[in-house]
Amino acid sequence: MQKLILITGSTDGIGLETARKLSAKGHTIILHGRNPVKLDAAKKMLGGDVDGYVADLSKMADVGDLAKSVIAEHQKIDVLINNAGVFKTPDPITADGLDVRFVVNTLAPYALTLSLLPAMGPSGRIINLSSAAQAPVNLKALAGQVRLADMDAYAQSKLAITIWSRELAKKLPDGPVVVAVNPGSLLASKMVKQGFGVAGNDLSIGADILDRAALSDEFATASGKYFDNDAGRFAEPHSYALDPQKSEEVMSVIEDVLANTAR
Repeated sequence: MQKLILITGSTDGIGLETARKLSAKGHTIILHGRNPVKLDAAKKMLGGDVDGYVADLSKMADVGDLAKSVIAEHQKIDVLINNAGVFKTPDPITADGLDVRFVVNTLAPYALTLSLLPAMGPSGRIINLSSAAQAPVNLKALAGQVRLADMDAYAQSKLAITIWSRELAKKLPDGPVVVAVNPGSLLASKMVKQGFGVAGNDLSIGADILDRAALSDEFATASGKYFDNDAGRFAEPHSYALDPQKSEEVMSVIEDVLANTAR
């Protein structure tokens, strides 16, 4: 059955490779990117009637507009892959005074997911890009009150998205499925090349697991779980995410920040 699949950050890297793979299987892909030129190039690469939306996920107003545009033009979304992410950037602080890693990697996908839920049925899937890099969340940094080094901010933002994946899954017992996936360490994305100065491993490693997460039966009953593609199996995330009180604290800050940030 053909599915409608929205992939954020799909103009290059794992996102584009995943879009290419899923499109080749006959599924309808909705692309997203920050750069309109790169978005047009991605649409041409996939061919056919491909929708694409420009939005800067470091701006919550753009996140809200993206959700409204997608819902206005598509009655139902079968799969949402929150792939867009940031590691290193010359200007890590947003206009709202927040760390861009927390905004793009944690807050924006949460806000986008909540906004798109009305267009997703019980059989839908929400796939969130986590990472092997996970670290206890500094709540003050998440709230924009403390500055962190690049790797610290990235690792904490990835644990935070893993936490909200688990917590949202609890609130949606009848679906859609919500899973967090580490697609594989040091894959050949622009983020890895810029952040670590290495070519990286084959992008298809990440695209293959996102394809499985989107379509395969093994993920149909995996809501709330974390898949570690380095290990090739469902696994426990960082122990911090397993602490109910800490998870509750992270969720409280996420909700407070979004409530106080203009969309």
